Amino acid sequence: MSYDDVEIEDMEWNSELQAYTYPCPCGDLFQITKDELKLGEEIARCPSCSLYITVIYNLDDFLADSKTNNNNNTTPNQPIAVA
Repeated sequence: MSYDDVEIEDMEWNSELQAYTYPCPCGDLFQITKDELKLGEEIARCPSCSLYITVIYNLDDFLADSKTNNNNNTTPNQPIAVA
């Protein structure tokens, strides 16, 4: 049984982890990636303990986002010079 049900809007995007995160009672973070969400996964797990949460989200939002990104990426990413 899931520790809690959490809406995706209540989670935070962590660019370092490339995942949506939510605080776990153990002090770490529940994590779920965009790729997992696109595959229909709804369980975010904590890497430090056995708890997990059920993520409530609309799968169509992530599938639509994926299609939009594919259409907008007509040129490959170019390196950016940083001084």
